[in-house]
Amino acid sequence: METFRLSMLVIIPTYNEAENIAAITAAVRSLGYDVLVVDDASPDGTGKIVDALAADDPGIQALHRTEKSGLGPAYAAGFERGIEMGHDVLCEMDADFSHDPSDLPRLLAAIEAGADLAIGSRYVPGGGTDGWPWTRKAISRGGNTYAAWMLGLRIKDATAGFRAFRDTTLRKIDPSTCQASGYGFQVEMAWRTEQAGLDIVEVPITFKDRVHGSSKMSTRIAIEAMALITRWGIRRRWDHLRHR
Repeated sequence: METFRLSMLVIIPTYNEAENIAAITAAVRSLGYDVLVVDDASPDGTGKIVDALAADDPGIQALHRTEKSGLGPAYAAGFERGIEMGHDVLCEMDADFSHDPSDLPRLLAAIEAGADLAIGSRYVPGGGTDGWPWTRKAISRGGNTYAAWMLGLRIKDATAGFRAFRDTTLRKIDPSTCQASGYGFQVEMAWRTEQAGLDIVEVPITFKDRVHGSSKMSTRIAIEAMALITRWGIRRRWDHLRHR
């Protein structure tokens, strides 16, 4: 058990989240956590809003990137900045309130209890999705089942985007070298953490659909994730056969 409170930074990647960013940062700051917004040159002015918020609150910082290059590189850049800032725990969270900020203390508590990675999971007892049609649930569950089968994952929600890492975990798995740029990044990070023999705890959460703005998920992103998982899985099986 930790004998002191760990410092947590909540990293929020953004692209055209002007309708949400002020409210989500306020919600996180009300809990006492620092915020780093990683903005990919949003044309709707998200970055300028964050700069104005940061001018009034030293607990909010902006990391401006020059182009939209994907979720994975955005988080990798955010992790690097957060480690440089000296935070013990670095948390991933969406800007659109799909992830409830009030769940952040439970993720931190899991880390403080000894976890190397705490995942806000939809697919453990107590977790779920709010308002999803059966087709979306089937696609999400199917993707997780496929990832688990191909990669030998033990966790139930490898695609979850609400999670907290110890800084030591990130140093070991090196997000900057991940291949996935889209949502496959979440699977890759979870897989690397398992491969490193680190402790992963799944904390039940309820995922909600966004109210404002538009989803960044696309067919191209889904195809990239499935292709990478398939490639990794084939290589994993081939390596296993070679070493038998």
